[in-house]
Amino acid sequence: MGGDQIEEAVADAVAVLRAAAGEQDWSVKAGRLEWSCRRTAEHIASDLISYAGQLAGRPTDRYVPFRIDCGECESPDDVLDVIEATGSLLAAAVRTTPREARAFHPYPFRSANREGFAAMGIAEVLLHTHDIAEGLGIAYEPSARLCEDVLTRIFPHVQPGPDHWRTLLWATGRGELPGRAPVTEWRWNNNLVIPAERLTLQGITPAAAADLQAGGTGGFEWIEGGPCENTRFSAGIVIKAYETGVHRPEWGVFVLVRTEDGRAIGGMGFHGVPDDEGRAEVGYDLEEPARGNGYATEALRALSTWALARDDVKLLCAKIDHANAPSQGVVSRAGYTWVREDGEQYVYELRRS
Repeated sequence: MGGDQIEEAVADAVAVLRAAAGEQDWSVKAGRLEWSCRRTAEHIASDLISYAGQLAGRPTDRYVPFRIDCGECESPDDVLDVIEATGSLLAAAVRTTPREARAFHPYPFRSANREGFAAMGIAEVLLHTHDIAEGLGIAYEPSARLCEDVLTRIFPHVQPGPDHWRTLLWATGRGELPGRAPVTEWRWNNNLVIPAERLTLQGITPAAAADLQAGGTGGFEWIEGGPCENTRFSAGIVIKAYETGVHRPEWGVFVLVRTEDGRAIGGMGFHGVPDDEGRAEVGYDLEEPARGNGYATEALRALSTWALARDDVKLLCAKIDHANAPSQGVVSRAGYTWVREDGEQYVYELRRS
């Protein structure tokens, strides 16, 4: 997801709104918002330039504020020109930002990559164009593919529905879906990244999981031989959880990415959310060329430290085949203790100290 999708969303929105720029009163409220239609259009431009600015400057500890002042714009047409320009700036920023780069965004894990900022920018365009169109009494419906792109990247906690546009509207408090309660508060969700010494553990989105399951790369640059079948299988578990509405991104699958070259070397994650007793199970696999370098131990320590710092986790466990001595060494070096046998596997545990 990148510059092409941003430009498509902006072009479609501007075409719809420009048709009503000279005929409608843009001082009326935009849908359910308290803002006027013109103020909402100005907000779209401010969001687009803000996201471009974050990617350009890449702050890590705070959000750098930007706001577009359209006071010199004489008409809605002029404001739409600004939206086109800021959309082009965000598209350019996304295209030129390295894949591994991240910038600050407050919710929920305090950072986003270029795909996250692209998805957030597109969401702002789609949703606020809907608000303006509703206020002006004109029809607007973006492409289903763009809506799905947004949902599978920054709404991983939202169960997909038969209509991607209606699902996105419902998820943001703008509509209803049969069988689902109205949404009164909402947030989008950028992927979690956990730093380790020589690696980062990058949570995969449903979009990345679907690509991995289908035989793709998930958007990562893999070392030779990757991704392995276990990583693809784990991605399939993420997709199943997402489709049934029980996926929780921080308890899904992470791709292990080397800091030195940005190459993905394996996968690691949880078999599901912690149970009622605060117990969660971990699993992992490393590509053959990356084994023997301590990467798995390093990643497992980082993941375990992150998980056990949470109030809802008291115990982590790992099940290792009897014949898999290297993996037994990994969990032992990461601080896990052998506790029992379970069929053909040994069970190791790590408790909160």
